[in-house]
Amino acid sequence: MTSLSVEMLAADAVEPITSAGNAQLGIAVLAGIAVIVLLITKFKLHAFLALTIGSLALGSFAGAAPAKTIASFTAGLGSTVAGVGVLIALGAILGKLLADSGGADQIVDTILAKASGRAMPWAMVLIASIIGLPLFFEVGIVLLIPVVLLVAKRGNYSLMRIGIPALAGLSVMHGLIPPHPGPLVAIDALGANLGVTLALGVLVAIPTVIIAGPLFSRYAARWVDIKAPEKMIPQRPSEDLERRPSFGATLATILLPVVLMLVKALVDIVVDNPENHVQRVTDVIGSPLIALLAAVIVGMFTLGRAAGFSKGRLSVTVEKSLAPIAGVLLIVGAGGGFKQTLIDAGVGQMILDFSKDWSIPALLLGWLIAVAIRLATGSATVATISAAGLVAPLAADMSTSHAALLVLAVGAGSLFFSHVNDAGFWLVKEYFGMSVGQTVKTWSVMETIISVVSLGFILLLSLIL
Repeated sequence: MTSLSVEMLAADAVEPITSAGNAQLGIAVLAGIAVIVLLITKFKLHAFLALTIGSLALGSFAGAAPAKTIASFTAGLGSTVAGVGVLIALGAILGKLLADSGGADQIVDTILAKASGRAMPWAMVLIASIIGLPLFFEVGIVLLIPVVLLVAKRGNYSLMRIGIPALAGLSVMHGLIPPHPGPLVAIDALGANLGVTLALGVLVAIPTVIIAGPLFSRYAARWVDIKAPEKMIPQRPSEDLERRPSFGATLATILLPVVLMLVKALVDIVVDNPENHVQRVTDVIGSPLIALLAAVIVGMFTLGRAAGFSKGRLSVTVEKSLAPIAGVLLIVGAGGGFKQTLIDAGVGQMILDFSKDWSIPALLLGWLIAVAIRLATGSATVATISAAGLVAPLAADMSTSHAALLVLAVGAGSLFFSHVNDAGFWLVKEYFGMSVGQTVKTWSVMETIISVVSLGFILLLSLIL
């Protein structure tokens, strides 16, 4: 992400905190993950505390001195928050501006006015993908599911026919596309190029979201044929907004950071000269921090002021956007601490030693490790962060494009089969009024399709590139 955070990560990982053998390290990793799983699932402990305790347990099982384990964990937490904390905060501000100004409603209403019948699932996946670019997955769900329920009721559609495409759009953005926290941290840990990862991520995301969204929703609607639950359908409150921002201005604001990052990537590829004046300019404006900061500042005018917000209300909106992300920041930071503990214990080298004998391609190995951690912990972000730390040594000699593909492979693995230890599973279940079994048949299967299909496209791109 930033050169500073990469240097900090590198500095923290110089000296192993333990001299344990591979067998002991392997047991320590399994034990550490088991502790996290038990604390999250059985004891319902917050993920931040579970990751902290799991990291300390990992160090203990690996035979490391407690002081070294604590130092490793705190260094990893600090460098991760330093790298992604500001970006997460800027993303939250942009998302809050989008919601409060009515910009999100404007996009939804405009697209729905032009879509009906068979086109509706495609409209929903388009809405979710656009809305999902700057928003966290949970925020996107809370924002979009009321719209999904209204559309399903108004158009008399099966809930799954409308809901699955929207969920697929959000999930793919969350797992594969920066500036979401998981991909950002993986880019940082693996030393990948953000612009190249973003470009390849979009290339993989488009066919993946089509297959897992509109196409799979046909079968999901047959397996679980339910209507929108009446108690969950929102009654839209009377808004106190003077007016709403236009569709074009809202869309342009959301896409601004993506465009700036893609411009940087294209200039890096075409010019490829760090001394070139154009490249130096695009390196600055295309950096994630500046791109997102620009979108927030522009959004204050194109979204906030366009909706009639006063300076005071804009300030309140920004303030309210930051409070809910405290938990996200802590979980992401603790995930980075757990990752750093894994690295400093020598687990990355252990994986590298094993992989030499397995003859498994690095991309597939990264995916498999992320799948294992996702199934164990239920968190896509934790799976991405931890798996990226484990396969970091494999990225050392990779080309720019293959390092980016390794980030995407880890991200794809982190989405595999969401089940009862994932907060998103319960969110979808409750909003859609489904049983656990129905949620597994629809949501869990959809997540698995996203994971497997995106891996297929990633491996295909690796052959071409």
